[in-house]
Amino acid sequence: MKKITIITTFAALLITGSCKKDSEFLNVPPKQIVTADLAFSDPNLVLSILGDLYNRTVDFSGLDNGWSSFADFSESFPSENGSSFFVQRTGWGYGEWGTWDYTYVRDLNLFIKRATTATKLTAADKNQFIAEGRFLRANYYFELVKRMGGVPLITEPLDYDFSGNVIPLQIPRSKESDVYDFIISEAEAIKGLLPPKPEEKSRATPGAILAMEARAALYAASIAKYGATTPQVTLPGNEVGIPASMATGYYTKALAAAQAIINGSAGNYSLYKQLPDPSDNFANLFLDKASSESIFVEDFKANGGKTHGFTTNDQPYSISDEGLDAGRLNPSLNLVEAFEKLDNTYAPLATKDGSGNPIYYTDQLDIFANRDARLAGTVLLPNGLFKGKRTDVWAGYQLADGSILTSGDAVQLKPLPGTTTPVQVVGKDGPVNGLEFRTQTGFYIRKYLDPTVGSGRRGRGSDVNFIRYRYAEVLLNGAEAAFELGQAGVAAGYMNQVRARAGLTIPLTAANITFDRIVHERRIELAFEGHTLFDMKRWRLAHIVWDGNQMTVADLVSNIGKASKHNTQPYGLWPYKYYNPGNANNGKWLFKEVKPSSVTGTNRFQLGNYYSQIGDDILSANPKIVKQPNQ
Repeated sequence: MKKITIITTFAALLITGSCKKDSEFLNVPPKQIVTADLAFSDPNLVLSILGDLYNRTVDFSGLDNGWSSFADFSESFPSENGSSFFVQRTGWGYGEWGTWDYTYVRDLNLFIKRATTATKLTAADKNQFIAEGRFLRANYYFELVKRMGGVPLITEPLDYDFSGNVIPLQIPRSKESDVYDFIISEAEAIKGLLPPKPEEKSRATPGAILAMEARAALYAASIAKYGATTPQVTLPGNEVGIPASMATGYYTKALAAAQAIINGSAGNYSLYKQLPDPSDNFANLFLDKASSESIFVEDFKANGGKTHGFTTNDQPYSISDEGLDAGRLNPSLNLVEAFEKLDNTYAPLATKDGSGNPIYYTDQLDIFANRDARLAGTVLLPNGLFKGKRTDVWAGYQLADGSILTSGDAVQLKPLPGTTTPVQVVGKDGPVNGLEFRTQTGFYIRKYLDPTVGSGRRGRGSDVNFIRYRYAEVLLNGAEAAFELGQAGVAAGYMNQVRARAGLTIPLTAANITFDRIVHERRIELAFEGHTLFDMKRWRLAHIVWDGNQMTVADLVSNIGKASKHNTQPYGLWPYKYYNPGNANNGKWLFKEVKPSSVTGTNRFQLGNYYSQIGDDILSANPKIVKQPNQ
């Protein structure tokens, strides 16, 4: 959505607890205060108010809220000294990931009410605005329920009469299933109020509404089914937990919503297929604002003054625009090895032969050959290309006697054995243990990285969109729902579309579709898009995958492709240049699995982490709010 000057703001009332101030969400201060009647008599003024509500949409991950939301869960390493706590702590606090912004809910309720009662708007404008307001409200309730479980379900603006009696404002938590039912019913009610408009990416459309419905119904279904494995993660009133008997109904609704998009009812969305190289094509779908795959995005515009610093923070150090900020987000070897081979099998990257000897490669990229093309589209590999230049990633020279010649920075030169002239002995982009802004894992992020000139400068920034819903996820949502409903052939068809776009040419059969395959495909396709945590939570895998135990290289390279694979510490793959003049392998590359030195903690997910803590201020203000389990 374009950056919009706010003309009016809504009054705020604290209903059930502490709320954020409007000023924390607004990009610009109000210029003028007008009455609600006047504001809702002019569609341009209504659009201004609506712009504020869109700008306040809550995302777990994003590009404008920094890079750090992606630097967790052992999918990556944070190469910034101030963020080392990500890999030094053991587990997460109960208050992580929560939201409870009933000021935003009230503003949405007020908007819907005023748009509904407006008398000077055309019927078409009213339908448009009401549908958008209800979509944003349902979308925020989805953000609430997937973090908090059942929450107070308030659909009318509540007013305090200043009598001292606050009991009418103390609304108890609804059942978790009731909140999901509300989201789904709202989607069904409003999807027909808007015309199919796939070219519209930053406002509500039938595609965005159905995509939200499909995801929400899938979440509810999997919580109902897999929540049975963690009966202790429930509350007696079902504010947390969904009965297993409801799973089939939710899977059915998820599949129906996904198929409404797939069959074209919401407009013509399709997988992005514009470039011949599948890796470049995958990377470019996140850069192309007109992508046929994008359904609902957070839009940024360099010429409108709304940009973000994702590229500034995460570009390769040696190719950075200013040489100041770079390299913070380093994908882990854990993630890299999950990308399967072109024959549909899983295997660790080949660093040693059967006898335990190093394997030597002529080019650094050779070790990644014949892998899922999404790997090179998601991750900037050693010697990878960005802005027409190659990354300079290597950890030093491996000498013939097995010792390593390296230094603490590429500018610190040393002579090679038998020579006297100092030379560079480590990559300009790392890896060097503890050297921030250089890769610590051997990898940089490629997804979302903007090659536009100036996009990595502090003053300019990038205007690459953050995609909230896209067609490939819809296909995977449909595949998962179909699989759970016993329609493995349908699931295989949807998954094969996504995989074929990634260069995997051997189709999966119905017999190949397993829960492990479903989990794997989402991890690979949707990496760094904000799904990892909530997928692990809804499948009730989080406490198994992130069990708090240290990892070994043996753990790293085993059970690839298993949904329950232990994944508590991010590893790296460090390239070394072999130095042994006269040897056939002189000048070639070998690789070693390395745990960066600052990785001293582990990911430990407790049962109390499945639902974020409700603050004591909220509990004290409203005694009808029950606490979360296991906290």
